[in-house]
Amino acid sequence: MLILFVLCYTQLHAQKVGLVFSGGGAKGLAHIGTLKALEENHIPIDYITGTSMGGIVGAMYAAGYSPLEIEKIALSDDFQNWVNGRYTSDYTYYFQKNAPNASMLTAKVAIDTGFHFSFRSNLINDIPLNFAFLELFSQASAVSKDDFNKLFIPYRCMVADVLSQKSITVSKGSLAEAVRATMTVPIIYRPIKLDGKYVFDGGLYNNFPADVMEKEFKPDYMIGANVSSKTYNEYPKNTDDRLMNRFLVYMFLSKSDSTIIGKNGVYIQPELAEYTATNFAPVKELIKRGYDATMADMPRIKQLISRRVSDEELARKRAVFNSKKPDFKFSSVSVSGVNNQQKKYIERLFKSDQLTFNLQDIKRGYYKLVADQTFETVYPKISYQAATDSYTFEVVAQPKKSFKMELGGNISTRPISNVFLGAEYNYLNRKAYTFGTSFYSGRFYESVQLNGRIDYPTKLPLFLAAEMTYNHWNFYNTSQIFIENPRPIYIEQSDRKIDLMMGVPLNYNTKIVLHSTFINNNDRYSPNNTFAVGDLLDQTIFNGFRGSLNLEKNSLNRKQYATNGQNFSLSFNYTTGRENYTPGNIFRNTLGYVKSPEVSRLHHWASIKITQENYFLHLKKYTLGYIVEGVISNQPLFNNYYSTLLVSPAFYPLQDSRSLFLDRFRATTYAAGGIKNIYSLKKNIDLRAEAYLFLPHKEFERVGLQDVDYAKAITKIRYSATAGVVYHTPLGPVSLSYNLYNDAVKRNGVLLHIGYLIYNKRSIE
Repeated sequence: MLILFVLCYTQLHAQKVGLVFSGGGAKGLAHIGTLKALEENHIPIDYITGTSMGGIVGAMYAAGYSPLEIEKIALSDDFQNWVNGRYTSDYTYYFQKNAPNASMLTAKVAIDTGFHFSFRSNLINDIPLNFAFLELFSQASAVSKDDFNKLFIPYRCMVADVLSQKSITVSKGSLAEAVRATMTVPIIYRPIKLDGKYVFDGGLYNNFPADVMEKEFKPDYMIGANVSSKTYNEYPKNTDDRLMNRFLVYMFLSKSDSTIIGKNGVYIQPELAEYTATNFAPVKELIKRGYDATMADMPRIKQLISRRVSDEELARKRAVFNSKKPDFKFSSVSVSGVNNQQKKYIERLFKSDQLTFNLQDIKRGYYKLVADQTFETVYPKISYQAATDSYTFEVVAQPKKSFKMELGGNISTRPISNVFLGAEYNYLNRKAYTFGTSFYSGRFYESVQLNGRIDYPTKLPLFLAAEMTYNHWNFYNTSQIFIENPRPIYIEQSDRKIDLMMGVPLNYNTKIVLHSTFINNNDRYSPNNTFAVGDLLDQTIFNGFRGSLNLEKNSLNRKQYATNGQNFSLSFNYTTGRENYTPGNIFRNTLGYVKSPEVSRLHHWASIKITQENYFLHLKKYTLGYIVEGVISNQPLFNNYYSTLLVSPAFYPLQDSRSLFLDRFRATTYAAGGIKNIYSLKKNIDLRAEAYLFLPHKEFERVGLQDVDYAKAITKIRYSATAGVVYHTPLGPVSLSYNLYNDAVKRNGVLLHIGYLIYNKRSIE
């Protein structure tokens, strides 16, 4: 009788509970709330199956993370970066980034030996996500020896083999790879290879794996949380654009069948109709919806499941599992998918004087590698070696001879609209080679640039580069802001340069670049800002050489209208060259005018320039930033007023400043700065209010008809300001602003532009 009692008691308290999580994109964050509610009420969880986002949340719990830890990760900025394909400035590797341009669309075109073209199909960059999964799950894989039955909680996830059109249950192998595979929505993310098969999101064929739970684990009771449904009971009446954008997700997710949960089960369906599967921003709200729905069903769960697990028992069990996780210590880096020369290049990126690497060493090397445009695919793996109690970092790389095509520019209410086209070719051997070209074409600005670069993966990385640039600026074509300007500017500038560069990194966001630049400037201008038929403009040609040593640091989150990070630049410059002045005939009818002779003069000067832009204060929706800039130079006066202005350093405070000739914002030595106030109305929509001051050491003064001299020191201060709204689209910014300049002619007006107001640097910058 005693034996029978013990058996009955044991059977009662040995109730096994299986937890099933559906897929559903961002809605799957509600599963975190379900975990919180179950643990708070001491409901046991003995097995987990999941698909897609449900597979990710379930895997984190199975890997030993508590619901509160999972919630903290989901609420972090890192999580938003992972799901949106961004990575933080500490790992952007600025050393290998090109100068910003006006590109809005980028496409990689791979060319095989038969010259067939192919375009990359994934919409979201999976680079940060791939590494994040390694960080989250590799240690649990090491403890379980890649057996999902030996995780903190036995676990299964679903993937889809689209070639055989079958659902596959993953029960072993790398947990990080399994999780990466189960959330691979076609087109959104690129597929990965699992056991020799290319697989996609498990939601294609089994979005609610309750049947797998029953088959694999045979639990006594089942709790199923579903956050997705493919079909509507009634066809929606208002198929607006917002709904149309979600059809892709509906198409890829199979319908969840609530009946397969069985009679010994509880089916939880959070109310998520107002949320989308693609918006990961409302993390708190989604978690709360999952928590509330689970708590609403808690009386039935408690009635069905009598077994309880205390907080102390659960914490002890989790601590025991987590204590077995080996520390991230790496003893080797393995490279596959490349030839021997390319393998050596990659291995040097991870080179260290130490016998072992830590996770940060590996992460830095990985982001160095993915910064290289040569690779179509870089997939990371981490495997544990029990014999050495260390990990091996594996890189599967697919280098391709590929072109990167870029298209961009801007459309503006002022006549400064232009089109940008760019192309870049990358090739890897023992060194990395990059060759590119770009074109700007518009009424105001035209440019052609050719460039080439060789990267050496030495202990201290080094690059050698050459760049040829032609710029043409026609300020007369921009002499209207919102209404016709009664005093247009008759200035046309052309500059050509050949720039030879050598650079080394200081850290991930900082590099030092040495420039040797050969310059040819051709400036044509009206000395009195008038022009009539038959007039010839004055002309100044400057041929010279400029040597520069630049320290550059950039961690801004956007190339225009940034709201986070900082940009710092310090340059030491020496310029020498010959000025050749040819007078026009605009003063020919001026009483008492004597035609100036042609002038040829040799000039040389040194300068130091420092610039810092920093967004340092973030208070919920408000951001405060500043920019400071200073130039010290002994640059001499050129032959006349305009020729001196055109070659002098300029301060460009506002977004359209480079498209205006601001004579009162130029000086050989000056200090300038301003503040940037940014208020985020909602995601990707900002209100911006900015104000700037410009203090020249000595302004330039016109003497007589066109001679030039210095004004008294520190007697003038100029201001500028802007206020407007910016919408950050996936392609680029849309901005509407009111701009104000305190210049010789008071300039103010409204500017609407779509795209980037970014140009190549002038030869003397």
